[in-house]
Amino acid sequence: MKVLFKILGYVFAILFAVGAILQYNDPDAILWVAIYVIAAAISLAFAVQKIGFKPLILMGILCCVGFLYLYPSNFQGFDLNDGDIKTVELGREAFGLLIIGVVFLIFGFRVKSNL
Repeated sequence: MKVLFKILGYVFAILFAVGAILQYNDPDAILWVAIYVIAAAISLAFAVQKIGFKPLILMGILCCVGFLYLYPSNFQGFDLNDGDIKTVELGREAFGLLIIGVVFLIFGFRVKSNL
């Protein structure tokens, strides 16, 4: 099981790095590139066992709070054909934070169970 989580750490580091690269055409690209680069770095730190329980849980909670803050009140889906581009973009950004948050919380509880 330890190897599985190490692999997951590397996989999410790669996925978040790709997410950072894909933000190049976003209207607020600098913010989202930074978020995904930090998420990739934290995932890599988890994979090499250089991060503890508290930072992972704190970042996971912050990302989940960010999800609640960004989630549009009239969510219309992820496809641009589903509705207003601004609402779709907010939905995408919110769910990106939710994915990061859930991953960090899982990593955090995995670190805690290894103590």
